[in-house]
Amino acid sequence: MDRKPRIAVILDENTSGDASRYEASKSLFSAIRDAGGLPFGVPYLPEIIGAAVEEFDGLVCGGGRFAYPDDWYVGGQISKAPPSERLGVERAIVEGYLERDKPMLGVCAGMQMLACVYGCRLWSDVQASSPSVLDHDKRDYMHQVTLAPGTRLSALVGKPAILVNTSHREAIGELSASVVASARSDDGVIEAIEVPSRVFALGVQWHQELFAGTDHPGNAVFRGLIEACLPSVCDRRPPSRS
Repeated sequence: MDRKPRIAVILDENTSGDASRYEASKSLFSAIRDAGGLPFGVPYLPEIIGAAVEEFDGLVCGGGRFAYPDDWYVGGQISKAPPSERLGVERAIVEGYLERDKPMLGVCAGMQMLACVYGCRLWSDVQASSPSVLDHDKRDYMHQVTLAPGTRLSALVGKPAILVNTSHREAIGELSASVVASARSDDGVIEAIEVPSRVFALGVQWHQELFAGTDHPGNAVFRGLIEACLPSVCDRRPPSRS
């Protein structure tokens, strides 16, 4: 039987409480499973970084609310979120995947991590950035995003626009030359990015995993990740005994 791609999933933590527990949405694991992968949760242990980079075929960094370094923000802003041990471990794993050109998908905070390691900068409170910006921190609220033609995301989804959820305070405020904005909401806020120089490095600001088990067109991002992992799986396949 062919081996399914193994996907490392950076766990979140209960930063809204005392940060004593790891957390993860079950739907994130279901979405990876439904796309054809096998998901494995990764805790914030420095000793696990090497294994997480070398022994898995792909990476998913999910949502969370924690502070990034001050110099990752626009114009002297700083995060209003609490610090987390996640930052150092996740950054090292993400950089390891990007250096090896291994596939990764960032969701919400995971998208922001991908953006910032490539030199982008964040708004600490996107709604305060302009009076015309929607309230993006509304769980269960849906809004439209328009996909940029010619991007990998557009090719995967196959539609010019889709409806997505929104639950984020921070957002990308400045793009670097290495990163392409592949979707925006109607107020201009960047809702998805990709790194054209990598085999598959894509991020979405919304929580696509919450559409697991439905026919939402955005679920194609998980299938795209798994498909990008398949050459690695084939390279690791043991030789035939025939």
